[in-house]
Amino acid sequence: MPTAKNVLGGPLQSCSTKPLTGFYRNGCCDTGAEDIGLHLVCTQVTAEFLAHQRSIGNDLSTPYPAYGFPGLRPGDRWCVCVQRWKQSLEAGMAAPVVLEATHISTLEYVDLEDLQRLAVTQAV
Repeated sequence: MPTAKNVLGGPLQSCSTKPLTGFYRNGCCDTGAEDIGLHLVCTQVTAEFLAHQRSIGNDLSTPYPAYGFPGLRPGDRWCVCVQRWKQSLEAGMAAPVVLEATHISTLEYVDLEDLQRLAVTQAV
């Protein structure tokens, strides 16, 4: 299986292991046929982003232990659905992005320039 790439064309880096993120809960914003939500964007969530997501029906703050979801707090890094992140971008509420940990497929939905404008460094 080939190594997944990030939006910069390099190898996809880990987004977060605390909390453990990714559709496959492997710490990476990796994707596959089962990932119909396209959890591609590694974000460092903010209070504003979480509030906006809740307002559009995507509650990322409330824990759902049955699904291995801890609930997020500002500062957590998490692989979010690209369309949900784009909705926040269009509303001026997008969370910062870790480019090295954001899947290259994101570029099918979002311009690299928008991602770069909101980029944070990989190190936590």
